[in-house]
Amino acid sequence: MNRLNLGYGTNGLTDLRLPDALALLADLGYDGVGLTLDHMHLDPLAPDFARRTGETAALLDRYGLAVAVETGGRYVLDPRRKHGPSLVDPDPGGRAARTALLVTAVRAAADLGATAVHCFSGIAPPDPDTDPDTSWRRFADALAPVVDAAGAAGIPLAVEPEPGHLLARIADFHRLRELLGDPEPLGLTLDIGHCRCLEEESPADCVRSAAPWLRHVQIEDMRQGVHEHLPFGDGEIDFPPVLDALAGTGYAGLTVVELPRHSHAGPEQAAASIDFLRRAATKGAVAC
Repeated sequence: MNRLNLGYGTNGLTDLRLPDALALLADLGYDGVGLTLDHMHLDPLAPDFARRTGETAALLDRYGLAVAVETGGRYVLDPRRKHGPSLVDPDPGGRAARTALLVTAVRAAADLGATAVHCFSGIAPPDPDTDPDTSWRRFADALAPVVDAAGAAGIPLAVEPEPGHLLARIADFHRLRELLGDPEPLGLTLDIGHCRCLEEESPADCVRSAAPWLRHVQIEDMRQGVHEHLPFGDGEIDFPPVLDALAGTGYAGLTVVELPRHSHAGPEQAAASIDFLRRAATKGAVAC
């Protein structure tokens, strides 16, 4: 069984400066960080992005933290539209802007030595004239340059099934794989809470069935049918079997706590989360 590498997402630490957030996670004993590219920590649109990426790489090295680059910043491209524009936007210019952002994320990930770059499809437009096949073609076409960039950089691209998005379930990820011809750089971000929210299989069974494509993991508690990221113990997930399944697959990437709506209590949640996961791992005889 592999040792699990625990991380915490910076989208749950937005009230902290990035150097302070990284120092906190290192002091708490985390192995890494899920670094969301956004204006409050590392802005991918800032003119000094390359310099700040280099500074961030030095900080990660100082603290001995691995990193996965996450691209779920809510208003990075459009200050008035959450996650807009997306890879399924009706406007070709909007799709191109999202593609360019993701290519930038891949290049930054290479500079940071990241384990993966995370992304998602976006919400299909509520347009009766846009059929699902059109949305899927737009998505695949817009993502293809990102897959190529990831292959050139040697960085896994990990697409996340997101409730309410075009690619919402694990089965949708496999549809994308087929559309793109199953490219080697394309992998899966598995959010354990989303498994409880949407999938028919248990979260542990989702881990096992997704194992060949698993490149990044996000983890939090959740309830069936309700897309709300909850602190551990506030939802319905039985975590020791999930951690056993992750370790049993040989997954070697980061398992990142994802609590973006709890930044007001980020340091406390980070401390409580690693304590909870360590106890849950012990119950399943998993090292972390």
